[in-house]
Amino acid sequence: MAEYKGIHGTKIQNYTTDPDNPITGQVWYNETSQTMKFRYPTTIASWSTGTSINTARYGGAASGIYTAALLAGGQDDTAKVAVTESWDGTSWTEVGDLNTARAYIGSSSNAPYTASLAFGGQTTVNLANTELWNGSAWTEVNDLNTARRQISGIGISTAALAPNGFAAAITNINESWNGTSWTETTDLNTTKTYRVGAGTQTAGIVAGGLPEGGNTETWNGSAWTEVNDMNTGRYAHGGGGTQTALLVYGGDPSPAFTENWNGTSWTEVNDLNTGRDPYGQGTGTATNNLCIGGFVFPPAASVSTVEEWNSATPVGAWSTGGSLNTARSKGGSAGTQTAALAFGGESPPDTGATESYNGSTWTELNDLNTARSFMAGNGTQTSALGYGGGISPLKAETESWNGTSWTEVNDLNTARFGLAGAGADNTSALAFAGSFPPQTAVTELWNGTSWTEVNDLNTARDYPGGAGIATAALAFGGEIVNATAVTESWNGTSWTEVNDLNTARGAPGGAGTSTLALAFGGESPPGLVANTEEWDGTSWAEVADLATARRFMFSAGTQASALAAGGQEPVTAATEEWTKPSFTVKTITSS
Repeated sequence: MAEYKGIHGTKIQNYTTDPDNPITGQVWYNETSQTMKFRYPTTIASWSTGTSINTARYGGAASGIYTAALLAGGQDDTAKVAVTESWDGTSWTEVGDLNTARAYIGSSSNAPYTASLAFGGQTTVNLANTELWNGSAWTEVNDLNTARRQISGIGISTAALAPNGFAAAITNINESWNGTSWTETTDLNTTKTYRVGAGTQTAGIVAGGLPEGGNTETWNGSAWTEVNDMNTGRYAHGGGGTQTALLVYGGDPSPAFTENWNGTSWTEVNDLNTGRDPYGQGTGTATNNLCIGGFVFPPAASVSTVEEWNSATPVGAWSTGGSLNTARSKGGSAGTQTAALAFGGESPPDTGATESYNGSTWTELNDLNTARSFMAGNGTQTSALGYGGGISPLKAETESWNGTSWTEVNDLNTARFGLAGAGADNTSALAFAGSFPPQTAVTELWNGTSWTEVNDLNTARDYPGGAGIATAALAFGGEIVNATAVTESWNGTSWTEVNDLNTARGAPGGAGTSTLALAFGGESPPGLVANTEEWDGTSWAEVADLATARRFMFSAGTQASALAAGGQEPVTAATEEWTKPSFTVKTITSS
């Protein structure tokens, strides 16, 4: 048998306290508590934004897994479609169409995407048509015995079930497919339509449905048994999994709710980011699933957005760091979590104080030449730029930091306060938004010598958060009349409006890049917030909150390793460090 040292390269170490930064998976002995311990990344189950389908729709036939799926047919905003798309884990590709355009189709939901079955559905009438997918084309095969729509498909292309649906009325009919033809078999206990089905031909499950309810039934190959209901009754939802591990999500009347079935009972888990009625357009397992397209009301339209469910998403968390020497807010900042720079701000009064952070403590350095607050900054701990600020009078002054001292350089073209900035160092920067007043959309580009006005933001505002560099930046939140959630992306030439923050706020902290950013804290009337959101290049997702709600922070770092220092109200010196993933330490027991 292999020894621990042979596997991990070290012996099990003894400590009087837990080590500060153990290696993931490392085992150690705590002499004080007389326990063996180990560390592992903290994860949660959650939804994240995926790649959109090419044709927005709902009520199509979905099959496959998280990394290899198929979606056929459905209803767009004007008509039934025959469009089929294939998912390879990265992108959706249009492939061979169904022979009959239709919606509200049953499918062999647990089939591989190369061998799927689509049955029933609706054109202007209910259909019995069955089609078989061979990986490249659909072929018509033997029809269902009873034409119907809104069927809960179960199984694979050679062994499937077609339970429930709507024929002349809502029905409890169940049909079994043997790879060649359909045979009517034991009816369900409950007459329903718009249900989710999953599992196999001999071990199936159906849940929810219309009439609205959480009714759940399992199938053993010969009979249906009623089991525990869902917590939230619904219909037109999506889902996927097995008889003992099923995920369901969306639907009417609770379009974001997600629940997990463990074979005995249902548990509510994290909601979809965008509530919708998928009408069966979901596939995968209880641990990895795809919610594909769907219908949103309002505005009563089909959508193309896709979300991916992962039961082991790394979790970030905030922890306490070393406090600033001077409690303050409304200053500029630069650098990383372990090599940061905080300068200027208001204690009150306005200050030029500059401090550097080494990952544990702040050290006072040479002050700015011009004390000010409401300023912006960017760069690194040894190459930074600070600009703008003040209220009475406004400041256009720009100062460059070389790691030791500040030097006054050319002014901004537009003096203003409450602006934001992005940039890699003191030779390349982007300054945007602010107020002189009124609020402005003005954007200026720094080339190491002077500022040049470039294309404005689409939305004038002050106190936004910022992230990125001079050629690829992100502006989020801020204030117009009240707090806003508007997010814009800069490509080096112009700003484009993208998906909003989940929580509108002014004066948030920001860190990261234009495609991987973090927004935290700020003011969202009626008060301050601690909310933290992650940007994945497409949308924002709420994650763990700051310990202390505040605004006007000094912020630095990346989406995975960020810093929030100072801020108000009241003015504080507190520092928090964001780390993703965070870790859990567990005690090894005999049980």
